[in-house]
Amino acid sequence: MNTPFGWLAQRITLTPRALRWGTTAALVVSILIVLGGGVVRVTGSGLGCPTWPSCEGTSIAPIPALGIQGIIEFANRLLTTVLVVAVGWAIVAARLQAHRDRMLTRLAWSMFWLVVANAVAGGITVLAKLNPWVVALHFLLAMGLLATATLTWHRARWRGTPGVATPAGPRSIARTLLGLTAALVVVGTLVSGSGPHSGDSIAVPRMGLNWTSVVMVHAAIAVLVIAMTIALFLALRRTPDATMARRTTLVFLAVLLAQGLLGTVQSLIGIPAVLVALHLVGAALVWVGAIRVLLDVEPGLFALRKLPADAQPAQSVSRTIAEPSL
Repeated sequence: MNTPFGWLAQRITLTPRALRWGTTAALVVSILIVLGGGVVRVTGSGLGCPTWPSCEGTSIAPIPALGIQGIIEFANRLLTTVLVVAVGWAIVAARLQAHRDRMLTRLAWSMFWLVVANAVAGGITVLAKLNPWVVALHFLLAMGLLATATLTWHRARWRGTPGVATPAGPRSIARTLLGLTAALVVVGTLVSGSGPHSGDSIAVPRMGLNWTSVVMVHAAIAVLVIAMTIALFLALRRTPDATMARRTTLVFLAVLLAQGLLGTVQSLIGIPAVLVALHLVGAALVWVGAIRVLLDVEPGLFALRKLPADAQPAQSVSRTIAEPSL
């Protein structure tokens, strides 16, 4: 039995450029969602819409009595709609390629289900009155979405594996680096959930952990991540045909240092709202950067292998959508 997508694929083909734009849009909006959540948090708008999925009672949109906080929370919910459109674009573009890649399609659909999971977690966060453990879960689900969006973005672009394999040393360092970065992100949620935070009122519960101890652990892991990144860069300098991996690692190191400086400054000057929001975006960029480093160190890890020159589309195509002029 033919599915609607299968029926459409027999008649319409989208270009690789449409796929690249779709996956880029999904990745960018996934980062913006983190920024939106940060703005909600630092403005104390987490309960700006006190119910879910409606904003107030039977009203989907915020009512005037909810004030600016209701508008901020509602705008963040609307941003999820933009994300759904971007992910939907990626799914359709992946399915309607002349040479279908099932792994790419599965990755695109994984983004959709993670968007759904994030929306549900956001609703539970409201219903749980900003319970810090639920807030942390919501953030980690957003990081999962970012990871999937990054893998989808990567696979939509790489059309072949390099002729020279990266040595085992840099590969091991890059994998360890990704694991340490994941730990850094997780502990970061504990820092946020156990200590003072811009936008929080005294009524918002905390995790009950020793904030100073958690901050020290977070800082120690950050130092390890920076040291591991430097070690990877030095290892790649001795690796032939690793120009792109070296460049990505160097950019990642710069992002790490900027994020570390931002975190240090915000803790010293009283955790101002603007810096907290920027630090959340920085966390998203660090996580994406760690994944990009691994993918550039091992380019074939999630890459689509080059198709044979004589490969033909699996199905006849009666119409091809022209590439965007952008």
